[in-house]
Amino acid sequence: MIKLFGFGKAFGVMDASPFVLKLHTYFRMIGVDYEDSNDSSNLQSAPKGKLPFIDDNGKKIADSSFIIDYINNKYKPTIDDFLTDQEKAIAYLIGKSLDENLYWCLVYARWVREDTWQIIKKNFFDKMPFPLRHIVPIIARRDIKNKIKKHGIGLHSDQEILDIADKSFKALSDFLGNKKYFMGDKICSLDANAFGILAEFILVSLDDDFNTMAKKYKNLVDYCNRINKEFY
Repeated sequence: MIKLFGFGKAFGVMDASPFVLKLHTYFRMIGVDYEDSNDSSNLQSAPKGKLPFIDDNGKKIADSSFIIDYINNKYKPTIDDFLTDQEKAIAYLIGKSLDENLYWCLVYARWVREDTWQIIKKNFFDKMPFPLRHIVPIIARRDIKNKIKKHGIGLHSDQEILDIADKSFKALSDFLGNKKYFMGDKICSLDANAFGILAEFILVSLDDDFNTMAKKYKNLVDYCNRINKEFY
């Protein structure tokens, strides 16, 4: 059986990582049997030093996109078969926008903004033994801040990053419109990706400017609640 390695439940959702949440959702959408291992110590055995990764009878695959490719090749799901080639292209580009744009807004909100960082630090590091619970979060936060700057979004002001996030939420809301799912009345793999990231803004118990901003788009809130009810 496939084993999915993630961080674990946090803030009211299945996993604190949008990419782990994406896989939980996709596996449930296509009916793949799996078990999960939820512990930040999984990072120590992660093939690329990050979560998620899966272990399929000794074969380890990292990165949610490559994991989905592996699952698709093995199980041949038909979840995207109703899409035309043009629609598949659109879904791919929306997914990349979520991963390369909105995701980094989420990372910034959690790891740079002080109020939310204090909650993140307490949730993930307080259970560590002394003195690791004081040392590890400092090192981890510094590493994440460097990655955010290298990405580019970390070079902007707080308000500019809020504006970037809001434009993404609005674009997603406009595209979703009155549809049940992003590509129509049928669910597809894009919805696992979209839910994975949007739920981390909309369904979590964290309360900051980014979460409040996302929740003003009613159709995105309804969308997250719909998928959460259907698969969780």
